[in-house]
Amino acid sequence: MRRVIVLLFVFSLFLSGCQAPFSQKETKTTLLEREPVLFEPFSIPENFIPQRINVLGLGDSLTQGVGDERKEGGYFGRLTTDMEQWKGVMDVEAINLAKRGRRSDQLLEQLEDPNVQEAIVQADYIVFTIGGNDLMKVVKGNFMKMKLSDFYKELGKFEGRMDELFEILRLYNPSAPIIVAGLYNPFSVLTDEVQEFDEIIEDWNRSLEERAQRDGTACFVPVEDLFHSNTNLVYHTDFFHPNSKGYDQMEERFVEEIKSCPAVTLEVE
Repeated sequence: MRRVIVLLFVFSLFLSGCQAPFSQKETKTTLLEREPVLFEPFSIPENFIPQRINVLGLGDSLTQGVGDERKEGGYFGRLTTDMEQWKGVMDVEAINLAKRGRRSDQLLEQLEDPNVQEAIVQADYIVFTIGGNDLMKVVKGNFMKMKLSDFYKELGKFEGRMDELFEILRLYNPSAPIIVAGLYNPFSVLTDEVQEFDEIIEDWNRSLEERAQRDGTACFVPVEDLFHSNTNLVYHTDFFHPNSKGYDQMEERFVEEIKSCPAVTLEVE
């Protein structure tokens, strides 16, 4: 009897066209009529994952850090130490191949070394100072009969070597930012009557800056004003190289310029 009652109830539902309140058909219709939910693609910011970066130092005694009585590696040692605190940096591998007395022609010779070429390939940042010894070569070679034309004749050769230097660096590493510092006038320590030499320094610096701009992924760091005279006691006792205080200021200038350098993607702190 109970089975008959159940069958009659089911049959009556069928005849009346009634449907269960949560039928499969209704569920499908409801899902189709809903507004689609859009999800934004998720990407990880570049500085979210700490990077291990390689910084290569090239050039002369300024990058080597000669005159730094605190033995902190000059501006290069200070800069690479500071970089470890920058946002997105896990570790800094600093390789300093600079050497006291090196001229631009000797730097080009150094770049023929396969080990140096490999260091260039691996570098995330390339930093160098060059040109001071090129100028001193002119001074020493023409001390008793110096003429302005001697410096500009050498400048023409220096410009050609700088063009070659940038070409070689870009051959082995097309994308690493290159940070190049300008020159300063060490004779301002000895006398105020050095206006002509100041103009020479300005022209050599202008040449370096133009080549950095032409590269497109390089930045120029002016330091001439930091070492004009020794009023702030920034020179080593040889009156040619910076002392620790001078290198402190030089490194601060590097950081200042790097912050505004479009080629640098790290968030400088």
